[in-house]
Amino acid sequence: MSKLGNLGARLHRGEVSYDFIGHRKLWYGISVLITITAILGLGVRGLNMGIDFQGGAVFTTPKTSVSVSQAEEYAAEASGHDAVVQKLGNGTLRIQIAGMDTQQSDQIKTELAKDFKVDPERIAADLVGPSWGDQIANKAWQGLAIFMVLVVIYLAIAFEWRMAIAALVALIHDITITVGIYALVGFEVTPGTVIGLLTILGYSLYDTVVVFDSLKEQTKDITKQTRFTYSEIANRSINGTLVRSINTTVVALLPVAGLLFIGGGFLGAGTLNDISLSLFVGLAAGAYSSIFIATPLVADLKEREPQLKALKKRVLAKRAQGGDQAEPSAAVAGEAYDGPEDAAPAVVGPRETSAARSRGRGRPSGKRR
Repeated sequence: MSKLGNLGARLHRGEVSYDFIGHRKLWYGISVLITITAILGLGVRGLNMGIDFQGGAVFTTPKTSVSVSQAEEYAAEASGHDAVVQKLGNGTLRIQIAGMDTQQSDQIKTELAKDFKVDPERIAADLVGPSWGDQIANKAWQGLAIFMVLVVIYLAIAFEWRMAIAALVALIHDITITVGIYALVGFEVTPGTVIGLLTILGYSLYDTVVVFDSLKEQTKDITKQTRFTYSEIANRSINGTLVRSINTTVVALLPVAGLLFIGGGFLGAGTLNDISLSLFVGLAAGAYSSIFIATPLVADLKEREPQLKALKKRVLAKRAQGGDQAEPSAAVAGEAYDGPEDAAPAVVGPRETSAARSRGRGRPSGKRR
């Protein structure tokens, strides 16, 4: 078995663990810092909206030897606006210029025909009106809002309202970071970007639900025991699904990284950037939020309940009476709490295996001669 697979098995069994819940203030601080940076980038630079959202003209030239950079200069001189130029597979160029009306489009087409030394009729021009762009933008926001509402309703029914709130916060966290990155790098926002956003929200939700499902199962009848607090069991749920989340994220990121860095960067297929960047950033942010934001937030909300507050006091009191030095936020590394009530609470680090315990019970107390 590989080292990572062996680590995953030990995490799942609770033999080793990391105290994610105990360090939740650190994760909250990191998320707040990243979110503020994203919001500042959005406020200062804004989003580079494509013509599908703000209207404009798209010109397609015949096969030409003119470079992309030269075509950008021609388009900027003809229109007075920055242009997005893409070289298509058949050697033609696709020139997008935002904020153009029909009259301006005809003038630009004529100027481009002179620069490219072709007949104006050989340059195809398509217009996207600003009203159409507004409709697309409104539909995108409506789709996002409906998705959020359905997520909250589903989680509130399948789990509980606290988990629904935590998942919603994690989703907003992922959207804010992804949109902020778009503003900072200046990539164009297209319908493909919206598709990418909805895709990563679904992925983030899946990763969060996996942890929540484990947490729900392990906290059944939690108040009937006095070994572990809710936060400790939540920490066990994160550790039990940690390697699975990492493996899923890495496998998902590899092909997306190929699209973004090789397809969009090295090969120059700029049409891939709009969707691949949202997928890449969103997948990474979604994996982070499900582990470091959603589950710790659930633990915070749950331990405000009177019965769980009382449970925490009983657990700490029992540990104090038994002389156990384990902290309330210590990661759970023992078995589930269905054992005897007088069992010592688990601590971080390796534990004694059942085989070792059996050998210890069967060994004579005297010295071997």
